[in-house]
Amino acid sequence: MKPFIFLITLFLSMTTYAQNTVLPLWPNNIPNSIKTDEKEEVVSKDIVRIAKVQVPQIEVYLPAKKIATGQAVLIFPGGGYGILAYDWEGIDFAKLLNAKGIAGIVVKYRLPNSKSVTEKHKVPLQDAQRAIRTVRQNAAEWNIDSNNIGIIGFSAGGHLASTLGTHYNEEVYAKQDAIDQLSARPDFMTLAYPVITMGDLNTHGGSRKNLLGENPSQKMLDHFSNELQVTADTPPTFLVHASDDQGVPVENSLLFYTALLKHKVPAAMHIYPSGGHGFALGLQDSHLATWTDQWIGWMNSL
Repeated sequence: MKPFIFLITLFLSMTTYAQNTVLPLWPNNIPNSIKTDEKEEVVSKDIVRIAKVQVPQIEVYLPAKKIATGQAVLIFPGGGYGILAYDWEGIDFAKLLNAKGIAGIVVKYRLPNSKSVTEKHKVPLQDAQRAIRTVRQNAAEWNIDSNNIGIIGFSAGGHLASTLGTHYNEEVYAKQDAIDQLSARPDFMTLAYPVITMGDLNTHGGSRKNLLGENPSQKMLDHFSNELQVTADTPPTFLVHASDDQGVPVENSLLFYTALLKHKVPAAMHIYPSGGHGFALGLQDSHLATWTDQWIGWMNSL
């Protein structure tokens, strides 16, 4: 009987440590939110797609303490501000990071095309700011260095990440608790085939329409064209893109990289000749499959 009890205890302890932590971002009042009959949609086919997010949250994946570096990365999946490619550009990356001793935190942020939100252009940034502040609040408990917390965003999630990296001091919601006293500035930033500009020439039309509406003002376009918002305080940045990206032109990364150089912000950029849009881990193409090694090496160098 004793060996059986031991095995059960071991199994339960392994299960406990394997579980991820899920935390709502707004335990009290969700800003810019209204009650509707809208329901969150989750479709699992080739990838997991989440639409109409109602309760924004973070899903925390922690490495074993023995290999933990203290570094953490918040992950913003893409999807044109219409859906979240939740495993393809989220959970898969959290697991990769864990294998390298880095905490991976997937952010399920609200989407501006939901009818449950008001002032639609504000809600992704509200959730992004709250997410990084929440990680800082829990850093000690999660064995994370509160001064070594970065972000990565893909496509429209890259736009949100670059918005957080350039608008982290912008007050987009009323402070609710002690968490909101903490800094929302990422310590470093990674942008994978990101939407950067809202200008007519190189933007991704679907992302711009979902975030800013049909006919945004020039002031709004400029405000969310993040190549125009870079300063000397913008976090060090790693960019990756493919030259043949037909969804989000490579010029988006080039514009941001140029702005970083202008303001003397440390930056690295990897442009691949092919790969298209949305290649994620890049495992489907041998020449892309090593980009994450370059990325993690860059983070280690910080």
